[in-house]
Order: sequence, then structure tokens, then C-alpha cells
Amino acid sequence: MSVQLSQEVTELLRDPQTLKVLATVDERGVPHAVVKGSLSVNEDGDVQLLELLETSRTNRNLVRSIWHDRRVAILLKGQDGRSFQIKGLPIKAHVSGPVFQKHYSEVRARLGDVDLAAVWIIRPDEILDETPDVRRKEEQAARPTFTHLDRLVRA
Repeated sequence: MSVQLSQEVTELLRDPQTLKVLATVDERGVPHAVVKGSLSVNEDGDVQLLELLETSRTNRNLVRSIWHDRRVAILLKGQDGRSFQIKGLPIKAHVSGPVFQKHYSEVRARLGDVDLAAVWIIRPDEILDETPDVRRKEEQAARPTFTHLDRLVRA
């Protein structure tokens, strides 16, 4: 079941300064993680990836993911320390048509004489706030007895 991206996550995806990492798996289930500055959000609220290389591991793994319903993970880390993980399913690869042509023209205007292999659409189905302070508070609330003894001793 898909989930809607929050305004906070959408802003991070649209911010060019956000670190964006996409993790996929190959045919043996081996993870492959790469920085992908071309991750953003489309008008439907899905994650969008502009993949430049036809034969990249990422592109090959995304093709397998769409064939075999394999989820991918995206890590976002903003300059202010906020961090989110988006898990989802690749649902479509535009390799022609108006969506592809729009992005192809934009990529070439921005980067010069390069190709665009596909405009991938990833439908989010889980969003996790991985910001360290948020995670620490969640863990403390869920497991109050998991505290190092030296933190309990008062001097």
C-alpha cells in the first residue's frame, strides 16, 4: 500500500543540497547503494529518478525490481541533520513519450551532451524518520530498560 510523502520529505527531495542515496539489489540479492542527486518528487507525489546510464547497475537492478516486485530504499539526509528513509516499489520506467522528453531536454540543457536512460517512478510504501534525536527518543520510549548502567549512576 502506498503512502503519501510529507511536506518535510518532499522539501528534502526537492532540495539540491540534500544527500540522496538509492539502494537496490542485484539478481543474487546483493545490495548496491549509490548517491543519486537526480532523485526528486513528481507531480503525483511519487519519487522520481533520472537515470543517465542504460547499463548502470542501478538501472539493471531497477529493471529486476519492477519485474520481481523488489523494493528499493532511499536515504535522504538534509544539511540540518534531518534524515528519512523511503522504501518503495519501482512502478514505471519512462523511456519515451512526453515525460521522458521533458526530462531529456532538461538534462541535456543542464549537463550537455549526455543521455537519459529512463525516468523511473518509485511508489513509496513506507517512510521512516531516521533523524538521530528522533530515533533515540523512540528507542528510549520503546525500551526504557536498555540504558547503559553508567548513565544511571549519579556521581
